[in-house]
Amino acid sequence: MQEQVSDHLLGSLVDGRYLVRSRLAGGGMSTVYLATDERLDRDVALKVLHPHLTNDQNFLDRLRREARAAASLSHPHVVGVLDQGQDGHIAYIVMEYIKGHTLRDVLNEKSALPPRLAFALIDPVIEGLAAAHAAGLIHRDVKPENVLIADDGRIKVGDFGLARAVTANTSTGALIGTVAYLAPELVLGKPADARSDIYSAGIMLYEMLTGEQPYSGDVPIQVAYQHVNASVVPPSLAVPGLAADIDELVQWCTAKDPEERPVDGSALLSELRHIRTTLSDGQLDISPPAAKALVSGAESGQEAGATAVFAPFHAERTETLERIGRPTEIISSQRNPTTVLPPSGFSPGETTVQAVLPTDRPAPASKRDIKRMARQEEKDRARAAATPSRSLQEGNPRRRAVIWTVVVIVLAILATAAGWFFGMGPGSPGTIPDTKNKTVAEAQQLLRTAGFQSEPRDVFDDQVTAGLAVGTEPASGQVIRKFQPVSLFVSKGPQLFPLTAMTGLTLDQAKNALGTAGMTLGNVTEQYDDKVPSGSVISQSPVQDTAVRHGTPVALVVSKGPQPLPVPDVRGMTQQAAVKAISDAGLTAKIAPEPVNDKKVPAGAVVSQTPANGTLTRGEPVTLTLSKGPKLVHVSSFIGKQADAARKALESLGFDVKINNVLGGFFGTVRDQNPVDSDAPEGSVVTLTVV
Repeated sequence: MQEQVSDHLLGSLVDGRYLVRSRLAGGGMSTVYLATDERLDRDVALKVLHPHLTNDQNFLDRLRREARAAASLSHPHVVGVLDQGQDGHIAYIVMEYIKGHTLRDVLNEKSALPPRLAFALIDPVIEGLAAAHAAGLIHRDVKPENVLIADDGRIKVGDFGLARAVTANTSTGALIGTVAYLAPELVLGKPADARSDIYSAGIMLYEMLTGEQPYSGDVPIQVAYQHVNASVVPPSLAVPGLAADIDELVQWCTAKDPEERPVDGSALLSELRHIRTTLSDGQLDISPPAAKALVSGAESGQEAGATAVFAPFHAERTETLERIGRPTEIISSQRNPTTVLPPSGFSPGETTVQAVLPTDRPAPASKRDIKRMARQEEKDRARAAATPSRSLQEGNPRRRAVIWTVVVIVLAILATAAGWFFGMGPGSPGTIPDTKNKTVAEAQQLLRTAGFQSEPRDVFDDQVTAGLAVGTEPASGQVIRKFQPVSLFVSKGPQLFPLTAMTGLTLDQAKNALGTAGMTLGNVTEQYDDKVPSGSVISQSPVQDTAVRHGTPVALVVSKGPQPLPVPDVRGMTQQAAVKAISDAGLTAKIAPEPVNDKKVPAGAVVSQTPANGTLTRGEPVTLTLSKGPKLVHVSSFIGKQADAARKALESLGFDVKINNVLGGFFGTVRDQNPVDSDAPEGSVVTLTVV
């Protein structure tokens, strides 16, 4: 029923501005349409909320606040929010239109992806989340359907802000979200933060690597239960040969306890890029096995993108996933030294190594570092076990005692050296300092003071002044071993691109050229121009070849064509005055070849003009017809004739007649006439004297 109501919007004009052209997608909260912003003449994605979400004014107020917050975030990998409003019963959000497809389409087509492709697709997603987290925004609904891939290869995260507004509008503890990617704390009704987005991204990465989601169920509540009570298994179980670092990355992101996940998108992005640079080509290009049969339509089609509404629940764990290859556990105490215990399942005959570290020394950077060290130790033990050793022959007991004493001393020295190396030396952990906006010398000194050696690398950056430090890899705040390399990124300033010429192009051509160059359309103004055709660009700001950043708005002045000029009325003016008036109006005066007689207009003055009124464009002609003055008419003699007959005859010839009565004009006879028997101008006065 909802779809039928929404389809009534097709072809309609929302808020007097957005012309709805076609339907793009639908979900549990809204329907997305392709629309045209008729004010700016551009395509946009119009998200129209379902009517049941528009009945609460408090919700609409929250939605406006969230939309404004999302609109303040401008990043190449985040879909821009352009507008938000309400037109009657229609509440809508206007977003940047990305022509292309979604990550869900890629997964439906390819199923499991090689690590190199999976990292390449998720890297811009995490970068967009990192920018949002830095701005204080949380997505809350990270999933493949919200990862948009443009036809030109750009990757953007969409739908910021809506999930939070809808969540705030539901009943206490209720939650709206996509179950397959939902963080455990959201299921339990706890507040969301940046780490909730990290969990969803980890689930998404698992699906990209294996071709299926880690949890499935016949109903959404079953999937939600597993998020709370189960642990995501290593993806290498589904893709044999997958690097251990990738397993750790996925399990780090999907830890049930938010404290055990990356703190935000920036921390995850640093680790993701670090892993990608350390893996070999073979590890990055490992081919996933033939994709397993996809789950049922309710799970892979409907469930993967379905939006479920349920109350958070608390349930005790009924099953425990056994850890695969569980590393040595670390138990810390504030009172006692940290003790390394053997793994669970330890049996007699296995060697147990215990080490005691002072409590005032820094702890290892993270569980990931501990796991790496554990793997390295296992490799070292394996190499040592494979190396043949020479057995001591039985001999002099005193000699054996000396040899054992030497061995113990050597081992003690090695243990002391190892303790110093990992406790206070280059192998000890250290926190990377914040170097942003520091000079190179200052940044390197901060890193040296913290015990790190750094290698400067020049990068473009839009915010940091050229010559100052942008940051480090790994990022500031991370704890690593001091012998690990640190890259110091130094800003070269923003990357600039020469602006292409827009003049002479039509407005549509200019828009396409700006999009191809990575720029945006600024203010568009119109003005009259006698030389540039209507609809073409007259000028641009910044001007052609100006070096600007990508995304710079370019203002355009578009021609309205020649300006219409009003035609002045010059009838009755002399020729000279009329020609001057026409020229002053921006038009051209043209004199008709044949003047005409006119009894009212004196000779040399304008009798008529074509056109007489209206408008013309600059330089167009106005034809003027001049007067020859009144024509000459012969005045016959009417002396001796009756005055009335004489009057009628003279008036028919175009004269005005004046009667002077003598003795009262008793007889009505013309006694005298002036002029008489001569030519006179038409319209002149003939005087008759009547007796």
